[in-house]
Amino acid sequence: MSVPFEYAVLRAVPLLERGESVNVAVLVYCQARDFLGCAGEVAPERLLALDPAADVESVRAVLTGVRLVCSGDPRAGAAGAEPLRARFGLLTAPRSTVVQPGPVHTGMTDDPAAELAALAARLVAPPVAP
Repeated sequence: MSVPFEYAVLRAVPLLERGESVNVAVLVYCQARDFLGCAGEVAPERLLALDPAADVESVRAVLTGVRLVCSGDPRAGAAGAEPLRARFGLLTAPRSTVVQPGPVHTGMTDDPAAELAALAARLVAPPVAP
């Protein structure tokens, strides 16, 4: 049975004043399945194309922190101890840092983990030439 879910893309904006971005991860939250997950990876060549001085490791560190919050890992601090809904809200709150959340979208799914993988492949992975 399909249930509602929410998702948001996380994007790296290496030069805030330019506003150019590259998608680096996607978050999926599904209350009905008690699921919060993050998938994606920084493609250094794509980030460095926007800013040759971009700090790729810092963006990777932010994504590591996001994954810790999603999983409720104690290393995530107080944010990781919040209920899933609150964690998703914290991770999707607007901010003007190098890693920014996009708008929250909704959909229906039978399997939030499979949805996360499909969204990451479609929205985050570098495009593949036909």
